[in-house]
Amino acid sequence: MQKKMMGALVTLVLVGCHPSADKPVGSVLIGQASPLTGQQAAIGKDNENGVRMAIDEVNAHHYVIAGNQLTLSLDSQDDQADPRVATQVAQKFVDEGVTAVIGHLNSGTTIPASRIYAAAGVPQLSPSATAVRYTHQGYKTAFRLMANDAQQGAALGHYAVAGLQAHRIAIIDDRTAYGQGLADEFSKAAQAAGAQIVDRQYTDDKSNDFTAILTQIGGVHPDLIFFGGMYGQAAPMAQQMARLGLTQKLMGGDGMRTPEFIHLAGEHAEGQVASKPGVPLPSMPRGEAFRQAFEKRYGKIQNYAPYAYDAVQVLVDAMRRANSTVPAKFMPELAKTHDFSGVTGSISFDANGDLDHGAVTIYRVEHGEWVAVATIKDTAR
Repeated sequence: MQKKMMGALVTLVLVGCHPSADKPVGSVLIGQASPLTGQQAAIGKDNENGVRMAIDEVNAHHYVIAGNQLTLSLDSQDDQADPRVATQVAQKFVDEGVTAVIGHLNSGTTIPASRIYAAAGVPQLSPSATAVRYTHQGYKTAFRLMANDAQQGAALGHYAVAGLQAHRIAIIDDRTAYGQGLADEFSKAAQAAGAQIVDRQYTDDKSNDFTAILTQIGGVHPDLIFFGGMYGQAAPMAQQMARLGLTQKLMGGDGMRTPEFIHLAGEHAEGQVASKPGVPLPSMPRGEAFRQAFEKRYGKIQNYAPYAYDAVQVLVDAMRRANSTVPAKFMPELAKTHDFSGVTGSISFDANGDLDHGAVTIYRVEHGEWVAVATIKDTAR
């Protein structure tokens, strides 16, 4: 197995034929879908740039498959973090005859898009969608490059009780597939660790005024407030907690753990806690080299760029092992990926397409930076 290839993903475009036909490769096109506008544009561009960097490196290596040199190109689409738009993007990719897609970023977009890719036989590798449901629908086309919400929720729930000594916890979620799914898993894990959920509140992924919700939560005096949602809402939530005199920590998942959360929340980010699947970047096997190369081209890594990059590597590795860019031929090899040496670590897929033995790291904001405080490996699903 060629495990150390520094490569990129591809999607096949052939003149006058569908990609399932076993024809010589011309230009190989990869689809990338993430929110490139709106509140989540910073992390959406982060994913896009991870894919773009990988594509450029593959092209520089001049890999040959079935006697033809791979020439990769990118079709990056803005799904606006909107499930409806995501399905339109997915259909566009299928109509173009793509061989594979890296994306989508959000669970709420990844899941509806996955049905379209599965029906068309197009492999989909998400570098960031963590909802358990994504890889548990029975689709052989769905793969994930980081720990899922059952793993992440277990780590957060355990740390909330054992690490933060939180025994009375209030939960807010944004009702998205990601936010509600993570909050549900966190709730189960926290209660299993001995905590009491004293309040459960809901918002949506467009709101920015949480005063009424936080006022009600303040009345039940929790030790900790957990938010299942993204950084664009977690930041004003932290600010509003301070204005209301709520001194509890705000805890969230990977959607909160971004540099943009700190930028938007300002001084109120200090001391807040969030998780991110995977080990810290400096602990990744090639994390520092990746950081230097990426930040020289694109600036500060927001969150998922290393996973988007590795998704490309894993896909091309499967194509090379299969000696084919035809999905029906390389997808069995993709499913058999085992101990692939990526930037983010050793990558193996289980029977569902999930990352096997995914680690989760807990971070706290200290002096304006996310600092790792604990890494929990082999978390239960």
